[in-house]
Amino acid sequence: MRNLGIGTALGFGLLTVPAMAQDQFLPGPGSTSQTIIVTGVRDGYQIDATSTATRTPTELNDVPQAVSIITETQIDDQAMRSIADVLRYVPGAVISQGEGHRDQIILRGNSSTADFFVDGLRDDVQYYRGLYNAERIEVLKGPNAMIFGRGGGGGVINRVTKRPVANAFISGSGSADTYGAWYVDADISQPLSESVSTRMNAVYEEFRNNRDFYDGRRVAINPTVALSLGGATRIDLGFEYNSDKRTIDRGVPSAVQGSLTSPSRPLTGARDTFFGVPGFNVSDFEAKVLNGRVEHRFSDNLTLTSRVLYGDYDKLYRNAFPVTPVTSRGGVQSVGLEAYSDPTTRKNLLNQNDLVWRVTTGPVRHVLLAGFEISDQRTRNQRINGFFGGGDIVNGGRRVFVGLADPITVPPVTLRTTPNTGYRSIRTNADAAAFYVQDQISIGDHVDLIGGVRRDRFTLNVDDLVAGQSYRRTDTLWSPRVGVVLKPVQPVSIYASYSRSFLPQSGDQFSSLDVTSAALEPERFDNYELGLKWDIRPTLNLTAAIYQLDRTNTRAADPNDPARTVLTGAQRSKGLEFGLSGAITPQWQISAGYALQDATIRKTTSAAPAGREVPLVPKQQASLWTRYDLTPRLGAGAGVYHQSKSFTSISNTAILPAFTRVDAAAFFKLTPQIEAQINVENLLNSDYFSSAYNDNNIMPGAPTTVRATVRMRL
Repeated sequence: MRNLGIGTALGFGLLTVPAMAQDQFLPGPGSTSQTIIVTGVRDGYQIDATSTATRTPTELNDVPQAVSIITETQIDDQAMRSIADVLRYVPGAVISQGEGHRDQIILRGNSSTADFFVDGLRDDVQYYRGLYNAERIEVLKGPNAMIFGRGGGGGVINRVTKRPVANAFISGSGSADTYGAWYVDADISQPLSESVSTRMNAVYEEFRNNRDFYDGRRVAINPTVALSLGGATRIDLGFEYNSDKRTIDRGVPSAVQGSLTSPSRPLTGARDTFFGVPGFNVSDFEAKVLNGRVEHRFSDNLTLTSRVLYGDYDKLYRNAFPVTPVTSRGGVQSVGLEAYSDPTTRKNLLNQNDLVWRVTTGPVRHVLLAGFEISDQRTRNQRINGFFGGGDIVNGGRRVFVGLADPITVPPVTLRTTPNTGYRSIRTNADAAAFYVQDQISIGDHVDLIGGVRRDRFTLNVDDLVAGQSYRRTDTLWSPRVGVVLKPVQPVSIYASYSRSFLPQSGDQFSSLDVTSAALEPERFDNYELGLKWDIRPTLNLTAAIYQLDRTNTRAADPNDPARTVLTGAQRSKGLEFGLSGAITPQWQISAGYALQDATIRKTTSAAPAGREVPLVPKQQASLWTRYDLTPRLGAGAGVYHQSKSFTSISNTAILPAFTRVDAAAFFKLTPQIEAQINVENLLNSDYFSSAYNDNNIMPGAPTTVRATVRMRL
């Protein structure tokens, strides 16, 4: 077991930098003011407006869709370090373990490794996303193809990053916890002239936790520069380098073999035990990303925005991991392990262009959007299986059974690319081109309508370099979106909406196209939603939504010819979501959420018969976080998160037990420039399991963890 110790945090710190509008023009020569394109961002837990949901600057109460936003202030207050931390406080969002090497989400019952965006551009590579340069995290629920294109069946996650601003500051933070994890980060803004400003965000982070042998580190730097040309044009240029190397930990297996009538539970008593091979279980990720953005105002009513991103990503991950529940072999309690290596490179080139025109025709106001985007994504991927050199092996050494112990003893692993070893080597090229139009119509002060449609042409070429075969599929699809917002009184809006999305049968990482799937139409997602948004106070917002989301065109075996695949499978998700965020008083911030949801297979698919429950979809989730400033120099925070039990896979033979976690925090303003805080996670030391990937990759939650943070702004 890892020794516990309080690490020392030395480094830059910040008092939370006042939240600013991100889409902001710098003053040009001779300008006497700044022009704010998106307004209403508060220094707290509430956001008033966003450009992400509609690609136009829109008040959130006018968006006919459930949107949850976690601000930088809340991220700092709760000492969040990952997307998983953020989504604990988003109703209807669940974290998958992601095989211990990537972000993976379940939104409204639909799992994805690719429905991530950064500043509205696709960010679909498999890795853990940091928060060091995030202004806020936006979670948009339901199908979003009209805005984002393919995928996004249950929703998408968009990171809004920090952009250069017109004022100078140096800020940063340093933090450490009781297991030796620590980080330092910096946020430096420096205008160079009236029309040029720069900003740099950077982080160095060391990973540690209670799990045996777990460690790693992340280094990331993100310099940006903004230029204002005559006050009507703003150009943003940025580069991000991200290097992340860490141990892959896929948790613990099920305690026994489960069944539909008697599902198993995770192995207990192994909260710290590592079911892998130290030094072999490693994820090594490197990204180099260039991005640019040009905004030009032809007039106060006509704006053109063009974005471009080029990303070069290189990832290698190797792991040995549990593939069986605990079983008795020769009187010894054992677990089966397998191993593989997966090197992947990807190069993304993305371009997105939006023209927004505000026009009034009599009593009707329009916000018209027209745009197009193109993308080219080239991927090279291999799967190299591991073979064990001794011990209780089966399948020609492909699987080994090891006795339960702490630590377990695993024979040496050899990776093989020879024929008949399950070796995979593919090369893919995904090209997409799309155009879209949308009209947001305001009739007086009480009725808003939105309607839009998008046409995508998505072409995928897959070369199987082992079999010497190539497959190609081109899909041309229309994605509509319609909604109505009624505002009976000023602080209340009631909406209804319909939206559609699609996912090609190759999967969200382009890796499964074959002779069968190449002939099949994409999966389809249709979402029907009713909702309410209410500004209880100018600083406090309540949201509620009820939805039904149908996933169709899912693969299934033809009952009349099992060798033939047909698109008759279907899944339905339905639920109710509540959210509350903002300030009750100037001293009292709150973020709360509740979700009641159900996701089931309605028509038999190739993965499961009708009636099975979709995995990792708890019937109920509830979260509450609050901070109260007792005095101008002292504050306290408390949080609680609960989710009911769910199944760990579509087999419905193993359960992720229900759990409740309680957190706490204390905040100290030491000087006008320096703040400190203490965060305690799992205050009551609950023994729980936080996430899963399948029936035998289940992640134990960490024991009580204390993190100390110092922030400074100069």
